[in-house]
Amino acid sequence: MLGYRKTTKRKPKATCKQVDSLCISEISLVNHFPKVGKINTGLCLNLRKLHWFDSADPDTFFPRCYRLAALDERHAFIDDYRRTACTSLLKYIVEKDQYVQGERISKKKQSKRQSSPVNISQTINKALKVCEDFLQSLEHSDIDTNLETQQTPAQEWAEFLDSYYLVVHGGAEIDSSDYLVIHCKAMLQRMKIVNPQLEIEGIHNIWIIKPGAKSRGRGIKCANRLDQILDLVKGDPKLIKENKWVVQKYLERPFLIHDTKFDVRQWFLVTDWNPLTVWFYKKCYLRFSTHSMHLCNNSIQKSLRPLLQRHGSIPVDNMWSVDQFKTFLCTKDRERALIYALQTAQDLIESRKNTFELYGADFMLDRDLHPWLLEINSSPTMAPSTPVTAHLCAAVQEDTLRVVLDRRVKRTANTGDFQLIYKKVRNSFPFVMLYFLSMCTTVRVEGFRVKCPYSLPPLKSSSCAVPKHRSPSKTRVPQQKK
Repeated sequence: MLGYRKTTKRKPKATCKQVDSLCISEISLVNHFPKVGKINTGLCLNLRKLHWFDSADPDTFFPRCYRLAALDERHAFIDDYRRTACTSLLKYIVEKDQYVQGERISKKKQSKRQSSPVNISQTINKALKVCEDFLQSLEHSDIDTNLETQQTPAQEWAEFLDSYYLVVHGGAEIDSSDYLVIHCKAMLQRMKIVNPQLEIEGIHNIWIIKPGAKSRGRGIKCANRLDQILDLVKGDPKLIKENKWVVQKYLERPFLIHDTKFDVRQWFLVTDWNPLTVWFYKKCYLRFSTHSMHLCNNSIQKSLRPLLQRHGSIPVDNMWSVDQFKTFLCTKDRERALIYALQTAQDLIESRKNTFELYGADFMLDRDLHPWLLEINSSPTMAPSTPVTAHLCAAVQEDTLRVVLDRRVKRTANTGDFQLIYKKVRNSFPFVMLYFLSMCTTVRVEGFRVKCPYSLPPLKSSSCAVPKHRSPSKTRVPQQKK
């Protein structure tokens, strides 16, 4: 808590839950909002309600995400994984015959156990059928089909995934015809229209598994096999009970700098939730990976030695400032992604005056330099761990005080590198209805076809004409008979 009043007696540290909004004086400030977990751990669920606030599609800026502890979302993830395996196989077949990003896909070594190429024509046809059924479901062309006959048995899916693992993960030689390659290309073009994440998915079907309510990359793992992913979430009963296990599609084809992976830490400040008031920090920094790892957190990377073959322009401390990456100064896409995420949580977080909070959002770029929001962190680390953060973190904290203190006295006060990007009152859509809709993750309609519909009887002509409109003064009121 920030304030101007000096106290002589040291009091125990209070949490945001213990702060009573009625007891906050006009000269006091609290640096945390209550229920902030709704914006970080709840991001996966909140963005599914974005259509109530904006016409934007969350799949265009937020990788697909599921809560594995929720039974319906667990089934949805399994369906997504299987479908992604189908499109990944089709891409693998196509990429065997063409150049990708100017480089030929290297031919993997043949497994010693394989004496001849594997014929996977049946597997490819299965993948094509799954994609076709998915496209028809989006167009509602399957409304009259029997869902039970459309579902693939678990054993058949197991055999399909075994073939997929053998070819894509194991590098087995395949025997596919030009005819199938043409069909694979055509299907991928159709899937690209309905799946904006098709390009970043890659071919290995990698997913990142995150335990909720943990920081600095603790407990985060990557896996590319369905059985491995489902087994990883069985270890912590508490996280399973609280629905805090999240699995998110991994960006397999990000933009690289000197063949090195990185992510972007972007700060933003919320000074009110109603009206939602968001301040965007103009500067950010890049965090490079020392190894071929899925995490760029400095708390992890600082203990690792860089690879010998890494480009010499990548600094030893694995960070760049935004000035070292001028082409990333176009921030409009990042601003939109943050606003969308905050809009969907506006009704869930308690709005409390004299309160503010600083957040750290993590982004990655794809090969088209399009930013993808990975997560939003409350209480981001502000430690001066490198020369880049030593300068930036001090500036962010100073500019935060400019916004929350100086502007209370003078609205035109200098806010440093913080820029006001959004201020709007809460959406008028009833919160109760939003809550109800958020609980209804799936809608199922059941019915039956009318075999012999009865014809309606002919309309009888009425002798009573429709009365003309009369003025109230000339309208007669019939008297009741005694």
